[in-house]
Amino acid sequence: MDNPGIVVTGASGRMGQMLIRHVMASDRVHLGGVLERPGHEWVGRDIGVVMGGTKTGIIVSDQAAQVFAQASAVIDFTAPEATLKFAETAAQAKIVHVIGTTGMSDAQIARLAPAACKTVIVRAGNMSLGVNLLTQLTRKVAAALDEDFDIEVIESHHNKKVDAPSGTALMLGEAAAEGRGTTLAKVADRGRDGMTGARRRGDIGFTAIRGGDIVGEHDVMFAAPGERIILRHVATDRAIYARGALKAVLWGLDQRPGEYDMLDVLGLS
Repeated sequence: MDNPGIVVTGASGRMGQMLIRHVMASDRVHLGGVLERPGHEWVGRDIGVVMGGTKTGIIVSDQAAQVFAQASAVIDFTAPEATLKFAETAAQAKIVHVIGTTGMSDAQIARLAPAACKTVIVRAGNMSLGVNLLTQLTRKVAAALDEDFDIEVIESHHNKKVDAPSGTALMLGEAAAEGRGTTLAKVADRGRDGMTGARRRGDIGFTAIRGGDIVGEHDVMFAAPGERIILRHVATDRAIYARGALKAVLWGLDQRPGEYDMLDVLGLS
């Protein structure tokens, strides 16, 4: 498809604005529309102006169905319930839905299945190439080491992030659990406070740090008596997520309806 139109949801957010800038700068796609929630002060205004630039002719809308009908794909980094509504609308319009929303529960993720029967959904806890390579490494290291090695996922983000552990941390935990032949639901240790007792053998622990303007740092620690192995990814610029999302859009345009992730996009699955 030549120069497809891309919709960006959550236009006023930091990630939304980053995505808008990247779509507008691309020579492979064009900005087909932008969305914000009903009642937001940006609705009805030119996106270029409200972002501090010049007029673009693209007006911020709160009508997803109308905007989706004129586009080929939507990139969505919003909130779980909003994403579920967008999934239904994207499925009706039969446009690619790239989801970078974090904090979705297993039950919410399961609710994406009907939409994926009608259109392409690419969902990932993290859109960066480096993190997805880290996921693969985590799975392989976990498979190679026995439960003498405790696994801890340590993540750091800015002080405005609302969910913990991060979607990326959970993605890494799931990879570690898969490497050990189990599920994260069975072995996750997501909270420690007070007299918790000794660590249970085989658990996968999570530590969440929130502070300042940290973009995203993730460590997967394998700790055994006398030694530790630490796999690490550090993000210094949110642009990596925007680039990954655009890559997912372009890949998704050539796929059949279904649920995919960044490992599929990158040919690593």
